[in-house]
Amino acid sequence: MKTPTLGIIGTGMVGTGVARRAVAAGVDVILSNSRSPQSLAALVTELGPRARAATPAVAAGEADLVLAAVPLSARKQLPIAELVGKTVIDPMNYAVYPGAEIAELDDHTLTSSELVQRDLPGTRLVKALHSIGPKPLQSLARPAEAEDRTGIPISGDDPAAKKEVADLLDRLGFEAVDLGPLAESWRSEPNTPLYAVAYTGQPPAGLSIPDMVAWFQNAPGVPIPAARITELAAATVRGPAGFRL
Repeated sequence: MKTPTLGIIGTGMVGTGVARRAVAAGVDVILSNSRSPQSLAALVTELGPRARAATPAVAAGEADLVLAAVPLSARKQLPIAELVGKTVIDPMNYAVYPGAEIAELDDHTLTSSELVQRDLPGTRLVKALHSIGPKPLQSLARPAEAEDRTGIPISGDDPAAKKEVADLLDRLGFEAVDLGPLAESWRSEPNTPLYAVAYTGQPPAGLSIPDMVAWFQNAPGVPIPAARITELAAATVRGPAGFRL
């Protein structure tokens, strides 16, 4: 099976975390951000010969799979023409703050990934890597035969695209758990048991929002098997969309 090249648009915590795991797993990555390839020189040097920097358009056009690791509010700034025909991994989450509310998400007309798919016509979108933080992504990776291998939920409307993403996750050291179409992707979004806490456990009580974010960023990973992911997804009750800032 050919090892795909992963294009990464956005080099914040999610994009950089996935890049580190991908390179460690023997996957070539093309890094890009909204600034310039030159701004990624230090990260490329850190990651080594499997990484190179480019513009978002080049990363989208030359990669086999593309991780769109940008804020949901920046989705329309992605290189739409170059993404046509590509399998795009969507790790975006809906952050709700004054002036940034999206009525179609708030009233559950759409999931955030259905919104992204609508705004990226011609792509094959798969929701994945949105619910696990960068530190557990490194610490929980296991070979396929490991008894404590962790599951990662995915959702999508295209079976072939989901297979591509599942194969990539397998290379990264995780088992993909198919939750169904994009319309069901809410089952692993913020305000569900599969978002963040599934991979870290519950944070201490009484933390402020900044302290809680810092705790999640530094908490060691807790393995969660694929079967448990399936159970939690099936039992989840839909609540408010997104997380409030």
